[in-house]
Amino acid sequence: MEPTEFKKGNDPQSSALLVLAALIWGTAFVAQSEGMKYVGGFTFIGVRYLLGGLVLLPVLAVMRRNSLAAESKSSEKEVSAGFRAGVQGGICCGLCLFVATSLQQFGIVHTTVGKSGFITTLYIVIVPILGIFSHKKTGLGLWVSVMLATIGMYLMCINEGFTIGKGDFLIFLCAIAFSFHILIIDYFSPRANGVLISCVQFFTVGVLGSILMLLIEKPEVEEILAAWAPIGYAGILSSGVAYTLQVVAQKKLQPAVASLIMCLESVFSLLAGWLILHEWLSLRELTGCALVFVAIILAQLPSKRKGG
Repeated sequence: MEPTEFKKGNDPQSSALLVLAALIWGTAFVAQSEGMKYVGGFTFIGVRYLLGGLVLLPVLAVMRRNSLAAESKSSEKEVSAGFRAGVQGGICCGLCLFVATSLQQFGIVHTTVGKSGFITTLYIVIVPILGIFSHKKTGLGLWVSVMLATIGMYLMCINEGFTIGKGDFLIFLCAIAFSFHILIIDYFSPRANGVLISCVQFFTVGVLGSILMLLIEKPEVEEILAAWAPIGYAGILSSGVAYTLQVVAQKKLQPAVASLIMCLESVFSLLAGWLILHEWLSLRELTGCALVFVAIILAQLPSKRKGG
């Protein structure tokens, strides 16, 4: 029996959780931008993810207490295996997330926000391609959805001539790292508690970020305190809540479908700028949003093939 493939499909509740995660990530762009006015990149990453891990510790404690009765019915070997898988998965996810976040943080300095948003969401193409090498079947309908979403992201994000520079290359590496992050979650989420994976993941990123923060940036405490609002939003909601929703939701979703839903992050960031900051959307951008939404809906339609 292979738990990774157990009932993987287009579960509506799991899809809704990922949409909520994408909404939080989309609005968190504002917090990330504001936070960089006060502290350096590694400082923001380190403090943000340590906060995200701390937020989940009480949740883990409550879940542990409520599951004692259930665990008493399981063998000690099964409980130990689940905990070990959670720690291993959290460390692996944390390493990937740290690489992806760092590349994005420093890549965006050398490119435009629009181009970085588009290149980052290329994971919607990279994930199904990587899935081929891991023998995960991707139907024609899903490939059509991926292509529609890619075209939509291009229309939304690219308004100037497309040239490849240093920042663009770093963001592309970031997209590859996020792709592996999605696939690692796909592997570990059915084998361990999602909150445990998230908690270990955040502490892994937070510790790595903090080490580089102390070695390279050496921030003052006052600078960190001045950025309490953006760090708090990014740490509690964008990290603690949204990434945990991702781990939990991916238990019942194919990684290619999950990556499609998560690309709504850029749509929500664009719409948030329109509704909150009153930034005008062009017909081109609205068309891009529509194409991405159509792609997500198509990806959720059940396949007519049996056993697919």
